Amino acid sequence: MNGLELQGVTAVVTGGSSGIGLATAELFLAAGAAVSICGRDADRLQTAAAALRSQFPQAQLHAQACNVLDPAQVQAFAADSERALGAASILVNNAGQGRVSTFADTTDAAWTEELQLKFFSVIHPTRAFLPQLRSQAKPAIVCVNSLLAAQPEPHMVATSAARAGIKNLVRSMATEFAPAGIRVNGILVGLIESGQWRRRFEAREDKAQDWAAWTGELAARKRIPLQRLGLPQEAARAIFFLASPASSYTTGSHIDVSGGLSHHA
Repeated sequence: MNGLELQGVTAVVTGGSSGIGLATAELFLAAGAAVSICGRDADRLQTAAAALRSQFPQAQLHAQACNVLDPAQVQAFAADSERALGAASILVNNAGQGRVSTFADTTDAAWTEELQLKFFSVIHPTRAFLPQLRSQAKPAIVCVNSLLAAQPEPHMVATSAARAGIKNLVRSMATEFAPAGIRVNGILVGLIESGQWRRRFEAREDKAQDWAAWTGELAARKRIPLQRLGLPQEAARAIFFLASPASSYTTGSHIDVSGGLSHHA
């Protein structure tokens, strides 16, 4: 098996019903992996699963509604996934949106909610799938994170702080899990096309402005050197690299997928 072929491998993707998670599941299936996805919205998850089965008729695919903040649901998902597809070799932790708030207007409840979402959406799946990963020959964990982890924004103070914590957690897990051969890495995404951005587009003031013009203005306003938003598939390719044997000597690292928006060293 080379680094771009995943026959005989089971990959798990949380938040796999849309966006980066769905694009990552597509790449894994195209490489021959068996894929297990989960998401909170059962209807949207089944729609995604149907689309994947249509695109990959011979695919080994397991889809299960699961709230990653509920440890019992995550343990059940891990057990059901293993029964359906075998032990996981790859775990992609992908969940959570950004919270727009400043220090002044972030309540204690909002801080608690944001920190719980960002941390436990990684902790619960990692804890649940760790026994499976330990049993595999070339296990890998990839955490989808944000550029905010290294380049915080004052209007997203809680999310920035939580994202920085996850970046640190990736490094800690990479060191702890290395003796077991489990690699742990992450990606730092900038502005990626998503349902969240689509909703903001639908709420735009100038209804005559199309998506390309609106996102072009957004990219210019945010000073993105590549002058556009990223695509979920572009983030997924970075995830695929870190999850596959192509990055076999890489752990505790992050790939920047921000179109040049990064200004940190």
